[in-house]
Amino acid sequence: MSGDTSVQPATALLVLGCPQVPVQTSIALYLISRLKRAGIVPVVAGNKAANMLLVIADPDRHYLGEVMDLDRAIAQISEKKRDFDRCFVFIHNDAGISYAATMGAISHGKLFTLVYGEHVEDLVSQIEFPCTTIAAKAVHNPLPLKKALDEVAPWAA
Repeated sequence: MSGDTSVQPATALLVLGCPQVPVQTSIALYLISRLKRAGIVPVVAGNKAANMLLVIADPDRHYLGEVMDLDRAIAQISEKKRDFDRCFVFIHNDAGISYAATMGAISHGKLFTLVYGEHVEDLVSQIEFPCTTIAAKAVHNPLPLKKALDEVAPWAA
């Protein structure tokens, strides 16, 4: 008998924008930890600042695995070279909504939007595409967003 019958683990892409709002880094590390515990391979795609905050926060890569430039990730997905089973887009401004809409259009994965910051209600009202929205007014304290994330438990979906 030949052939590879192994099952590939599920994958998740975390799309990080500008790290202007402090909770993004801690929630990203928390989500990475939960995904890994569930057997899901997380990949982070962000701008240079967002990526460096995570790399410096986890220098021994206890949680963090693959990290890539956001534009490179979008290119790979749009060119159908790569895709993910789940996609988590972190949103604290209009640019985040644009990234989420883009990911919803090019990826076949289940889309989750994590909306946080000062203007949560306004941002949530702008989401007009299919996704699961996880939202909390969280700027410096990550606990409200962590609680909202735990209630949805997207690693178990």
